[in-house]
Amino acid sequence: MARKPPTTPRKNASQERSRATVDALVEATARILVKEGFEKTSTNRIAEIAGVSVGSLYQYFPGKEALVAAVIERHNEEIMRLVRAAILEVADMPIEKAVHRLVTVAIEAHRINPKLHRVLAEQIPRAGKLDVEAFNREVHTLVRSYLERHRKEMRKIDLDVGTFICVSAIEAVAHNMVLNQAEMLPEKVVKTLVDETTRMVVGYLRPSA
Repeated sequence: MARKPPTTPRKNASQERSRATVDALVEATARILVKEGFEKTSTNRIAEIAGVSVGSLYQYFPGKEALVAAVIERHNEEIMRLVRAAILEVADMPIEKAVHRLVTVAIEAHRINPKLHRVLAEQIPRAGKLDVEAFNREVHTLVRSYLERHRKEMRKIDLDVGTFICVSAIEAVAHNMVLNQAEMLPEKVVKTLVDETTRMVVGYLRPSA
């Protein structure tokens, strides 16, 4: 069985100059992934675009897979900043308004650098076991906390199951929009998708009439 390439950095950049080097390497990796794809991405090419030596690259990263992992982590963190802010924003909102806002933010978040998002969705399996589970767990924890706070507005459901279904439904719509290049859709169509996804999730959560 082939050994999976390492996906963690060799060391953390603590000084300003080191952080600038790491930032340049991660940014260069993202640009090459979008323009040329994973197969054509190499440490030599990344170093060239970043304007650093290959030796400097290997001081921080064991290979291109670790750089791809760093790109994924940075991209996910951009998304999570929006999600965390949205969860705080909707904390006291009734379910329908809260779900509508969360769906809107999920779509907005997935439209951050959509070309990169598509490439990463395709490259994660090839790059080995990349840790995106921490982000998924955080989203589920935040949404579950909201649902628990608003139990009285909901029908009786298992909160863990309900959280899984709500997050999965919203994520699937937002993710597939990006995979299908839906950032090119007119805003009117996007609004309809937000409204219909909201209707679906709220219909699942609320008691039957």
